[in-house]
Amino acid sequence: MDEVALSRALSGRRVLVTGHSGFKGGWLCLWLKRLGADVVGVSLPAPDRSLARAIGIDELVDGRHGDIRSAETFRAALGEDRDFDLVIHMAASAIVRTCHADPVDTYLTNVVGTAVVLDEARRMPSLKAAIVVTSDKCYENREWNWGYRETDPMGGRDPYSSSKGCAELVVAAYRSSYFADSAGPQIASVRAGNVIGGGDWAADRLVPDLIRSLEAGNPARIRNPASVRPWQHVLEPVRGYLTLAARLIEAGAPFAGGWNFGCDRDAAVDVGSLADLVMAEFGSEGPGFVFETGAGGPKESTLLRLDSTKAFVELGWRPLFDIETAVAATVAWYRAFHRRPEAIRDFTIRQIEDYAATWNASVVRLAPTPIRTRVPECA
Repeated sequence: MDEVALSRALSGRRVLVTGHSGFKGGWLCLWLKRLGADVVGVSLPAPDRSLARAIGIDELVDGRHGDIRSAETFRAALGEDRDFDLVIHMAASAIVRTCHADPVDTYLTNVVGTAVVLDEARRMPSLKAAIVVTSDKCYENREWNWGYRETDPMGGRDPYSSSKGCAELVVAAYRSSYFADSAGPQIASVRAGNVIGGGDWAADRLVPDLIRSLEAGNPARIRNPASVRPWQHVLEPVRGYLTLAARLIEAGAPFAGGWNFGCDRDAAVDVGSLADLVMAEFGSEGPGFVFETGAGGPKESTLLRLDSTKAFVELGWRPLFDIETAVAATVAWYRAFHRRPEAIRDFTIRQIEDYAATWNASVVRLAPTPIRTRVPECA
């Protein structure tokens, strides 16, 4: 599937995106608009410094403020306009240390909120598919050297991770209870790695912390520099989500279930190495960074990888960017923002266009070879 096929499946579709004002949500909505979808977004108000504010997301989609933690407030945000072809649920508490500080709100948002959204979705007469975005941290992490597969057990030793594992169980329960008809709407969950890209200013994330250190001229404090994570540019999992949505709409039940959209093995690098790559891409010595191995906060895993063979074999999805390209695209966005913030929406759209062109070219190159015979080394 290339972008043309994606547009055929999604153009004219009414799509509800929760968390549209978030980092990944903003990139997803821009691409949905490019594909011709009619997008409604529901989320809490975006922070002043965010991708949503930078690109003016609520000028591009029908953005509404609403809280998924209760059915009443979510329905109030939707109003009478409560029927959609596709629901993509992205709203979540997503920062590990913030979740550790407020576990009750974490479970309300990530677990109860998922049930609230799916309960509304199952009542939509036009619904074809629903996708719930969770996390690679939903798995019971055993610090394996190999990647976790979709059949591995859910788990989590901290509020964030366990809330994502719980959200997966909610999805599975709704799938068997309300979305089991193979001729009816289908539901899937998607899990990606540590995502980088332009427009992320969230607290306690590596690239935003580095950006802030450069702006302030202070050293960035890097926790757990030896921890290995599956880093990927934001457009990689977004392409996976959209490809899966198209297949759910077109072919239904065979594409329901859980899906990993992780990076290639060489993009799963430790935190310290990624920090070095980001600083080198800026081309300046800058203020540098200070390592704080084990410096307070919740205990985090040291090794985490995803196996995305299923997505490659069944969807033809594979990462397009190596780690250096992902970092270069991310740094280019922040440079463009600091030069001309008023033009950043156009720059963001151009990055999507360039990425889509790379994708289309890769599909053409691979077309003569049956995709099932070319399974890459798993992350």
